[in-house]
Amino acid sequence: MRFAATFSHGLFASLLLAGGLAHAALQPGDAAPDFEAEAALAGKGYTFQLKAARQAGPVVVYFYPSAYTNGCNIQAHSFATQLDAFKAAGASVVGVSLDSIGRLREFSADPDYCAGKLSVASDADGRIAKAFALNVREAPTGRKDSRGQDIDHGLAERTTFIVGKDGRIAATVGGLSPIENVEQALLAVQQLAAKR
Repeated sequence: MRFAATFSHGLFASLLLAGGLAHAALQPGDAAPDFEAEAALAGKGYTFQLKAARQAGPVVVYFYPSAYTNGCNIQAHSFATQLDAFKAAGASVVGVSLDSIGRLREFSADPDYCAGKLSVASDADGRIAKAFALNVREAPTGRKDSRGQDIDHGLAERTTFIVGKDGRIAATVGGLSPIENVEQALLAVQQLAAKR
């Protein structure tokens, strides 16, 4: 995966910061799968529905490998601290991983990461990640999270999609550090807002 961000329909300049676009993830203009998943916010479970969420505006759907791992902790904290800026641009944010909903309830409430602000959804079988054409791999045997617990689920690659109200991908962001991923996603939704 060697791409930073690509944007649809001439709305934005292409940002191929890390080299050529060599990735199979869904791209701008593609239809986004309207998924439903168990999710958590501030430790409480609910059902996330992409179709319903996008009626209110663009939805940032960010896939990450695993809760309670270094890069994912950083990314969740960055999304949580910048959530007001995403909301100001009319966008909502949901993280998606192959973690169990039990782990995600804890992660969503953790004051150091999601901080009770950021929604995270469970894609335990990887079906949603695969529908977005992302690679899913098994966690290496014996891998532990930042709390010392075994990681016993698959890992989706870190890629963020901006899904427009029309149900199409407006931007795809990947191949970046966790913080840069959040920054580029915010730039994408701000540029979308400026075009409205």
